Amino acid sequence: MIDDPWHVIVLIPARDEEELLPRCLRSVLISVGQLPKRVGSDIIVISDSSTDRTSKIATTMLGSSTAVVNAHVGSVGSARRLAADHFLKRYRGSLDRLWLANTDADCIVPPSWLSDQLSLADQGIEAIAGIVSVDSFDEHGPEVPKRFQATYTIHGDGSHPHIHGANLGVRADAYLRAGGWSELHTAEDHALWRCLLREGTRTVSTARIEVSTSGRRVGRAPHGFAGALAAHNEAVLLA
Repeated sequence: MIDDPWHVIVLIPARDEEELLPRCLRSVLISVGQLPKRVGSDIIVISDSSTDRTSKIATTMLGSSTAVVNAHVGSVGSARRLAADHFLKRYRGSLDRLWLANTDADCIVPPSWLSDQLSLADQGIEAIAGIVSVDSFDEHGPEVPKRFQATYTIHGDGSHPHIHGANLGVRADAYLRAGGWSELHTAEDHALWRCLLREGTRTVSTARIEVSTSGRRVGRAPHGFAGALAAHNEAVLLA
């Protein structure tokens, strides 16, 4: 049995997210609170080019449990990479006992989000791809919820083909072997996952680990999840 305790960092890129960030941080804090006492934790919020109260909200809600970094990197891939780099530069523990849990500022993570990831990590899994659900379809047409569910594939064994930066966990040594987050404006999650697979990383894609993301029609990343969701409206019109 491995005696060294885990350390978990939650990495959250944010840009002008004053409306949705509070619910995200509340959910992350609850999830952190469910970790065993011997597990260390930090939360890193990268406020990228924000012009609203994103940074102030993060600092007020999280206090000493976090680092809030104000940046002007201009892409979600760069923001995720900066968040990881910010912590890794000062971390002195074992990289194979450091877990990087990634989500987005418009998401709500479940209470067991972190403990479920560490349970798989304790089995030797080095990277985890979870799934997302949508909190509300209010900005979309009435047929979009059914279309989303019909096209969002979950296999009978609970595995799936989806990769979301909003719900991706990776062990730090595997993350570094894969080269880390690419500084892309979109699809940075798919790029990292491909690199992890190329390096022979022990991965699992499981529907058991799910986060709720906003159903907004216009997202922060071009051609990201919000755009893919919005495309279902177009498909209904063309059908």
